[in-house]
Amino acid sequence: MSEHRPAAPTCGAGGELDIAEQVALYQREFPTVDPQVETIVSTLSRVARRMGVSYSRQLTVLGITSAEWEVLKALVVAGSPYRLGPGDLAKRLGLTPAAMTHRIDRMVTEGLVTRERDENNRVRVIIELTEDGRDKWLESMRMAAVFEEELLQDITAEERPALSNLLGRMLHRIERTQPDALGRTDDLAT
Repeated sequence: MSEHRPAAPTCGAGGELDIAEQVALYQREFPTVDPQVETIVSTLSRVARRMGVSYSRQLTVLGITSAEWEVLKALVVAGSPYRLGPGDLAKRLGLTPAAMTHRIDRMVTEGLVTRERDENNRVRVIIELTEDGRDKWLESMRMAAVFEEELLQDITAEERPALSNLLGRMLHRIERTQPDALGRTDDLAT
């Protein structure tokens, strides 16, 4: 007597299961799973993962890491003259002071930022964005804008506000109810 085995699932791009097939397999093993919810979160997860890969590739072309880009972003967001103390940077990025120091050391060596004593308080250190660091951040934004427009090309201008609103509501809920271990969401509210 031979055992009947279900057909092997088919894999799509990148060797991943089609979302509908993945959800059907989840339902087979966990019958009470809500297929609509699972479809949404599986799709969001896959989109986020692929976006992360694309952004990482773009940064590699520019010769910077995602971690370095986060520091550049924090300095740009701080506004002109694009300066912050290392403690402020560490808090904004959810890092320990030691991890921030290590990251800044690399970035100073690469010419992305400078580290100088504050003229008004010689005990205080100031991290400042260099012209090269700002140029790399701007080029990364240009590259990302092209990718993001391609990403959203199947969503009409009329649909985009609704999508933005729905995703914003989801983000607000998760930030409010599931902050990461370092409480990084505290600095996102401003």
